[in-house]
Amino acid sequence: MKIKFIGGAGTVTGSKTLIESNGIRILIDCGQFQGIKPLRELNWEPLPVLASTIDFVLLTHGHLDHCGWLPRLVKQGFKGKIYCTSPTAAVTKLILLDSAKIQEEEVRIAHEGKFYQQEVPEPLYTVEQAQKVFPHFRVIKINEPIPLDAEISAVFFNAGHIIGACSIEVTLENKTLVFSGDIGRDNDVLLNPPTKPKKGDYIFLESTYGDRLHPNTDAKLELEMYINNTFVKGGTVIIPSFAVERAQMIMYLLWQLKEEGRIPNIPYIIDTPMGINALEIFINNKHWHKLSLEDCTEMSKMFTLVSDYQETIETIFDQQPKVVIAASGMVTGGRVLTYLEHYIGLPETTVIIVGYQAEGTRGRKLLEGAKEIKIHSKYYQVFAKFIEIEGLSAHGDQKDLLNWLSALENKPKKVFLVHGEKVQLDELRIKIQEKYGFDCKVPLMGQEFEL
Repeated sequence: MKIKFIGGAGTVTGSKTLIESNGIRILIDCGQFQGIKPLRELNWEPLPVLASTIDFVLLTHGHLDHCGWLPRLVKQGFKGKIYCTSPTAAVTKLILLDSAKIQEEEVRIAHEGKFYQQEVPEPLYTVEQAQKVFPHFRVIKINEPIPLDAEISAVFFNAGHIIGACSIEVTLENKTLVFSGDIGRDNDVLLNPPTKPKKGDYIFLESTYGDRLHPNTDAKLELEMYINNTFVKGGTVIIPSFAVERAQMIMYLLWQLKEEGRIPNIPYIIDTPMGINALEIFINNKHWHKLSLEDCTEMSKMFTLVSDYQETIETIFDQQPKVVIAASGMVTGGRVLTYLEHYIGLPETTVIIVGYQAEGTRGRKLLEGAKEIKIHSKYYQVFAKFIEIEGLSAHGDQKDLLNWLSALENKPKKVFLVHGEKVQLDELRIKIQEKYGFDCKVPLMGQEFEL
C-alpha cells in the first residue's frame, strides 16, 4: 500500500491524500489551494496520477480547501464515486457553485477593466463544470461500514467542525487508517464534540492550530463590546465569515445578545446567499447540531437577508451604524470585498475576524497590520480597526487535537501530521511525542510512503 501527499502537507489548504492498494486508488478529500500565489498556481496543475484511474473520493467535509478541486478532477476524467454525508453533499454543492460564480465574476471584472498583464484570465472552473460533480455523490450514514471493494471498507464518524463533517476510518490490507479531516472543538456552541477514534494503525491528523490554545475568553462578551464601541463611534461592523457554520454561530450569538438587550437596535445583515442557504441545511439536519427548529426560525427574524447584489450596494451606502456578516471567511473573494472597498478606509469601521486565516490571504495580511491592501486590482489605505475573536474558530486547538487521540486502544505505527503550517506542525509533533510517545511524521508535499 502506498500513501501520497498531494496537498494539505505543510500548508492548511489543498487537502488531498492518495491511497493505492491492489489496483484501487482512493483520494481522501480533493481540496483547492488558497493563500500565497505559489500555492494557488498548484490548482492549475494536473494530479500526479490520471484522474480517470481514481476509483473513489472520500470527502470529510464541504469546505473549499477540502472539496474545491472536485470540478477539476471531474474535468480531467474522474468517473468514480464521491462518498460523503448528506449535509456534506449539500454544503459542497453550495460551496462549489458559489466558488464558480465568484471566479466567473472576477474574470468578467478583469476583462472589463483589463486588469491583467499577460495571459487572459479564466476561471479555475465554471458553474457548469461544478454541476458535473454532483452526479458522482453517494450519501452515506455515519458509523456504518461502507464496502468500497472486496477487501476495502470505510466508516465515517462525527468530527464536529462544520455540519456534516466527519473523520474517516479506512480498513484495507489488514490495516486501519484514520483520517481526521478537520477536527472541531470539544465545546463548540452549535455542534456536538468530535468522536474519538478507538483504533488506528496509521493516523492522519490535521494541525491547523497545533501550536496554540484558544484563549479562555467569552466570545459573546467580546462581540458585545466591539459592536457597542463601534456603534458609539457611528461606525459599521463587518464580519467576514465562512458561510457554513461560522455565519450561523455568529447569528445565534448576536440573537442571544439582542434578546438579552446587550447590543443596540440597529440593522443586522446577512449578505451571503450561500450562508442563507446553509441555514436551510441546519433546519433540514437537526440531529447534526444543538439548535432547535425554533432557534433557527427565531434568530432568522432578527436579520435582514441580502441575496441580490443591488441590495448589497444599497446596504453599503446606508450610512447608519450596522453589523454585516458577509463571505468570504479569509477575505479572499465574495461580497465582503465590496464592503471593504467602501469601509476599509474609515477609522470608525471595525472588522472582526472569526476564523483561521491562511498564509498569504487578505485576512492574514490585515490581521498582521497591513496598511494597504489590494482589492480588485486597486490599492486601498487601511484605517479600519481589524481584530480577531479566536474563541469563534471552528478548529480545535492543540488541547482538542491531543484529546482526540486520547481514546486510542492501541499505539499507532505512525501519526502523519497534515493540514498545518510549519510551526504548527512541529509544535504538535513534539506535544504528541511527549504526551503519548507516538512516532510522528510531518510529510512534505508530493512525498510518498509505503505502509
